[in-house]
Amino acid sequence: MTGAELADFYAGLCKDYPMITIEDPFDQDDWAAWKLFTEKVGKPTQVVGDDLTVTNVTRVQKAIDEKSCNALLLKVNQIGSVTESIDAVKLCKQNGWGVMCSHRSGETEDVTIADLAVGLCTGQIKTGAPCRSDRNAKYNQLLRIEEELGAGAVYAGKTWRKPAWMAK
Repeated sequence: MTGAELADFYAGLCKDYPMITIEDPFDQDDWAAWKLFTEKVGKPTQVVGDDLTVTNVTRVQKAIDEKSCNALLLKVNQIGSVTESIDAVKLCKQNGWGVMCSHRSGETEDVTIADLAVGLCTGQIKTGAPCRSDRNAKYNQLLRIEEELGAGAVYAGKTWRKPAWMAK
């Protein structure tokens, strides 16, 4: 299939099924297919750039300018520093994008991404099914954070892509 044909195929799936998020639907350099697909489904569906954006502010800005996707898969060790990661998140939030904080393959029990997901108010974390200790460690950290925050904890709920508190 061409990129346009694949975009149409994915759009058909989104029409027939309640797709909320699609991650990396195209090759990292097929900007035209990304843009076409996001035009078709980007309102109801979160189109997440991972290989497209690589948590790189320059690539994120290009994706914003070209409307190639509408969400970032944040991988701190992909870009190299926490500061660069925060810059990417700030750019995404300023442009109404979703941000999903993600683990990496071969992950350890380090819980930093859970702390970052909460601290950067991403509202989303990708750490896999709770079937291994490295994944459970992240979920357990989220529970500890919720317990510590108590009534101050905020769950985005139905407004998870654009939480109401962000509109303020």
